[in-house]
Order: sequence, then structure tokens, then C-alpha cells
Amino acid sequence: MTVHFIGAGPGAADLITLRGRDILARCPVCLYAGSIVPRALLAHCPPDALLIDTAPLDLDAIERACLDAHARGQDVARLHSGDLSIYSAVAEQVRRLERHGVKCSFTPGVPAFAAAAAALGRELTVPTVAQSVVLTRVPGRASAMPERETLGAFAATGATLAIHLAGHAIDTAVASLSPHYGADCPAAIVARASWPDERVLRAPLGEMAAAATQAGIERTAILLVGPVLDPADFAESALYSAGHRRRFRP
Repeated sequence: MTVHFIGAGPGAADLITLRGRDILARCPVCLYAGSIVPRALLAHCPPDALLIDTAPLDLDAIERACLDAHARGQDVARLHSGDLSIYSAVAEQVRRLERHGVKCSFTPGVPAFAAAAAALGRELTVPTVAQSVVLTRVPGRASAMPERETLGAFAATGATLAIHLAGHAIDTAVASLSPHYGADCPAAIVARASWPDERVLRAPLGEMAAAATQAGIERTAILLVGPVLDPADFAESALYSAGHRRRFRP
């Protein structure tokens, strides 16, 4: 028996991986985060599958559901939004299951920040502008931030920032970032990236808080900040340069 943790992608039902879809199709039990995973994905489950919405459950109840399936010898598909590697609360579930000797597998998904970049039609790393992306978030009730992981510290690097779950703290984020990036730095908020009701808001960093308030954007949103969002002038990489010698193109 195995609990298969699957990244469901950012929201659009067709952004799940083929591997994730195929695992769903053969698992008799599926635990899914109903508040942020589209129900259309459940159509991939077997017709007689036991479907459990974990939105109203606590960690103890989720653990019990997995252990009950384990006792029956049934594989479980544990469907999470986005990708498992960030902000998924997978680590605490795996730790508990491993204590009981339950085998776990991991199938990655399309992360929300990638869907947000796609909505903007932008690459987040542009030659001579920024070559690093910082994935972070603002403090919240569910999880505090380590003391050294502040927006100001990340902003000091000049990297592109992808700030998750930022909808309710835009004022605080803008105040922390503006001294480093400047009020004119390009910024964007993508709410519910890839969902049918996706919303995209672009504004200079200094105007973003007011724009977000006026637009009524809150909670499930990613704030992207950095010159790469509007790179007026940048050097082309050598990758496709005619004079660049590489193994596949002498």
C-alpha cells in the first residue's frame, strides 16, 4: 500500500501531469483539498473510488483516513494544489505516515508561480536583468516566518520575487520592498492563476497596494516584483548566438 502525494497544479484541470492523472485513475481512495483543487480532477478517479475532501479535516483526521486505507490494503491518491515542493504541508503528513511504516510517493505538479508567470507572458529570469527567483511568502496564522527570512533581505538581492499568499498583506509587502526596488519597479498580482476566474493586475510597485485594494484582490494571489516584468532593454543570451560554440551546434 502506498500514499501517493500528487501535485494537482495551480487550478486549471488540464495542468495536472500525465503521471498524476494515471495514479488518480488507479487509486481506490482519493484525499483532495477541496477548497483549492478543482473537482474536475476527480473525474480521473475510478467510478467507485472513496473521495474525501480534506478541507474541513485536521491533520489527525487526514492521518486516520490514510491509516484506514492502509489497513484495507488500498492505495491512496493525496491530491494537493500546485506543486508538492513548496507550501504544501506535505512534510508533516509524510512524517506521521512514515512513523507507521506507510510508504509514500511524490508526483510533482505545475507550481502556482509558474502559472502566474504564464498569465503575465513573462520569463522570470532575463539576461543581465535578473537570474534568480526567490519564492517566499508573507507571515500568516498557519505558519510563521523564520526571523532571517524577511522581504527586505530578499529584496536586497535584486532578484525577481514571487510572493505567495500575499493578497491580504500587500501594504506590508510594498512597504518592505519599495526601498530596494523603487516605487517605479514593475509589479503584478495574479489571483487564482489558471482558474476560469483568474485575475491579473499590473502596476508600478508604489501604486500596487492602492490598485489591489480598489480591485478587491485578497488571499489566493501571488505578488511578482522585479524589472524582468517589463525589461525594456537587455542583452540576449549567448545560447542561440551564431558565434556561440556548443556541442549540438558546431
